[in-house]
Amino acid sequence: MDAARLKELLGEDWKAFQRLLAHQLGTDVRYLESLNGQVLSHAGKQLRPLLTLLSARVCAAASGADGSSRAVPADAAAAACLPQLTLRYAVAGELLHNATLLHDDVADQSDLRRGRPTVRSLFGADVSVLLGDYWLSRAVDAIAGADGCDLQVIRIFTRTLRDLAEGEMFQLEKAASGDTDEAAYLRIIYGKTASLFEACAESGACSVGADAAQRLAVATYARNVGLAFQIRDDIFDYSPEWNTGKPSCEDIAEKKITLPLLGAFGQAARQGEQPLRAAIVRGEDGVRERVLAYVRAHDGIAYAQHRLEAFLEEAVAALDIFPDSVWKEALRDLARFIGDRKL
Repeated sequence: MDAARLKELLGEDWKAFQRLLAHQLGTDVRYLESLNGQVLSHAGKQLRPLLTLLSARVCAAASGADGSSRAVPADAAAAACLPQLTLRYAVAGELLHNATLLHDDVADQSDLRRGRPTVRSLFGADVSVLLGDYWLSRAVDAIAGADGCDLQVIRIFTRTLRDLAEGEMFQLEKAASGDTDEAAYLRIIYGKTASLFEACAESGACSVGADAAQRLAVATYARNVGLAFQIRDDIFDYSPEWNTGKPSCEDIAEKKITLPLLGAFGQAARQGEQPLRAAIVRGEDGVRERVLAYVRAHDGIAYAQHRLEAFLEEAVAALDIFPDSVWKEALRDLARFIGDRKL
């Protein structure tokens, strides 16, 4: 089951999330409203709010909670089944994710995002940073401005903001030194990707009063799914035959050493590793082609896919504490989708 089918399964809860997201971004500044609309029109898979809603659902099903309070402002359409807190935390996760993308596009000088021109390339770095700041402020309001907001959830998202920044800064440090190993790589992708997956799932569990074991289970699931998701993205960088909407070997151009190359180093018994690392750091002409050939010659993509699948197995195993339900199966389906996705 792909992301679109999971959204259909969530039904009114997903529609309520979309309404609340639009409501949260409301502004009387027309330029800002136009920019918000452009970002929303190319929203991607929206996996993070999916994790929030599905985690809340699987925990509520396990405890028998009905989650019957209103999920959107009083002047909006029909209520959803999940509590308002759940929807607000789902919105916060999506807003925070897009805020980091708007900032990352400036840091990386990216011209394309999801196969389309970035805000940075169309309107400039200053607009992209300011728009990211606005989305971040609305994410904070979605969390802290909610009636009944759990202090634990504030701590979860605060920790995630720290992890996101540290992950990106550690990646820059390692790009400059060229000495990324697998432990450093996993720390980077936890910070920049998996930490927000984890926060979204755990906040969803908190929103329906899940117990400590249930919160830990969905957090463990989401952390491993997030690691697998980023590994899959890094595999795409070495797969120019797939139309992902991104230039191939862009990570190498940015001096980022990721798991397919690390796997190839190991499979090659370190032969040729140091000259290739040095070439990446120096940004030598033709280094992208050299790295791509090296990864393919030494099965680096297969190694990365194997590690990805191991993380997904850990994710699915974490769900064992929950009784069988359509929501538990949906989370299993989401893990399978992440392992096989082509975009």
